[in-house]
Amino acid sequence: MARFRAVVELVVAAAAAVGCAVSWSAVRSTVAVAPVVAGQPVTTSVVYDPPLLLLTLLLATAAGMLTVVGTARLRRAARRISVFQDASQASSPGSC
Repeated sequence: MARFRAVVELVVAAAAAVGCAVSWSAVRSTVAVAPVVAGQPVTTSVVYDPPLLLLTLLLATAAGMLTVVGTARLRRAARRISVFQDASQASSPGSC
């Protein structure tokens, strides 16, 4: 059960990372800025959308946390299985 939960956490982390990338690609846009002095050319500036920027940061945080928790749970499940296998081999009748 722990192994299944770890895999689910890693899948959700990957989905959050993809959502973060999609959100980041939509968060910025360029706009034309009027010249400061007459006769100067129009310049461009990058504008960020605050709600999408917040969504991007939250998705990145969730992806990182789920990756760490899922990896730790997966490693603990693998260690628990190897400990049980070692214990069963040591308790078998012909293992001396």
